[in-house]
Amino acid sequence: MGYPPSSSLRPSACPALSRIVAARDGGLCRIKLPGGKLHARQALAIADAADLHASGLVELTNRGNLQLRGVKAGDETPLSQRLSDAGLGPRLGAAESLDPVLAAKQAAIADDARNLLLSPTAGLDVDALHDTVPLAERILALLQSEPRVAELSPKFSVLLDGGERLAALDHPHDVWFAAMPPAARVPGEARFAVGLAGQPSAHGGDALAAVRADDIVALMRALLHTFLDLAARDENRMRDLLRSHDRHAVLAHAAAKAGIDLQRGSDIETWRRAPTDSARRFGAHAQSNAGFWHVGGQPPLGRLGTATLRGLAELASALGDGSLRLTPWQGVLMPNVGERAVPQALDGLRSLGFVLDAKAPVARLIACAGSTGCVKGMADTKADALALAEQLPAGIEAHLSGCRRSCAAAHCAPYTLLAVAPARYDLYRRRQAADSERSSPLLDGAARFGERIGIHLTIEEAVTCLREAAGVQVP
Repeated sequence: MGYPPSSSLRPSACPALSRIVAARDGGLCRIKLPGGKLHARQALAIADAADLHASGLVELTNRGNLQLRGVKAGDETPLSQRLSDAGLGPRLGAAESLDPVLAAKQAAIADDARNLLLSPTAGLDVDALHDTVPLAERILALLQSEPRVAELSPKFSVLLDGGERLAALDHPHDVWFAAMPPAARVPGEARFAVGLAGQPSAHGGDALAAVRADDIVALMRALLHTFLDLAARDENRMRDLLRSHDRHAVLAHAAAKAGIDLQRGSDIETWRRAPTDSARRFGAHAQSNAGFWHVGGQPPLGRLGTATLRGLAELASALGDGSLRLTPWQGVLMPNVGERAVPQALDGLRSLGFVLDAKAPVARLIACAGSTGCVKGMADTKADALALAEQLPAGIEAHLSGCRRSCAAAHCAPYTLLAVAPARYDLYRRRQAADSERSSPLLDGAARFGERIGIHLTIEEAVTCLREAAGVQVP
């Protein structure tokens, strides 16, 4: 039985494929990619669309998506249509396609709901416990077809973690599932830990229960409806609901609705997610399918032009299978590269201007659009980040945010430079306690960034402060 959509939908100003949002540098169009996957022919279509209807500037996001900046006034509809024709919108059933008006409405709703994050190496990672790709397709089909998803905030997000070594686990999610080793009592049965309003971690104690892999889709649907049944109008995210409802009770209610037995026990209570290695997004690494490798890098500060995007598409077609995977670190992986072609693939990415070394200063920096692209930006964060990169102490990772919204980073970086005026920043250091790190994204305002250790700093003064905070001798 389906649930009717509510008459009180949650409004959104988030950019999407068919919702172009005004920014200082023109319209902003966000293209959500299922599992971060992008084919070379789609990349070429995006490059053409960006040149014709926008500024030609393409950004990679912290959820493995793309966005086009500088969409021209009056070009919004043809841009959205061109991208949809390239297969970049949500997949809709045949019933909706019979009615263009209904199809357009359902497409907009389904596009908002596609916030499912996977590892960029899902199905490829030699360390994975479970290949999440088929399961992810089932979850996406649910999110794109469920009528009631229109009531969810476009920011409502789900993590499906297969236990890969390359995985972004510092993003807070509304619902998360993480692969666990099979239970001793049921050898070989795939099961996943379940959590709400957070993420799995190596610290343990964050899983509420476990479920069979085959039960995840039914539980996800029940959790969606349970959230919407219980949430007040101003409770847009799971963390909001859990301020007034016990998380165990919410999960138990959803499981009962779905007719699913939750697995509990000491092995689940003490379970810890295996450590990850984000540096594996750079360079070349062997895949689980013998003889093939994935090769990765990042465009500086997550931005590239259309000529670079076309070059990337051509490289993927020539040396791989034509597929690309965007990462939650604003980078790109080129999978299924034959072993002999790996050196050529690395040289190709390098020639396109991609950063291939995790230790490179610009690889350790994140910056939002800043004042040149966003009306809320207090400083030109992109330019300031490049200036900071020239002096950044070794081992320091920092995030430059033009305002308190922190659009470029869903997680709390070790150091955050929060713009307070042109070329001026307050400097924050992330709290060291593991519990504080995990909860900091849920705090309000600048408190989410941690402890403030510098006020109204220039970039040069921030470098000095970073050196002192890291215990580095100032030359």
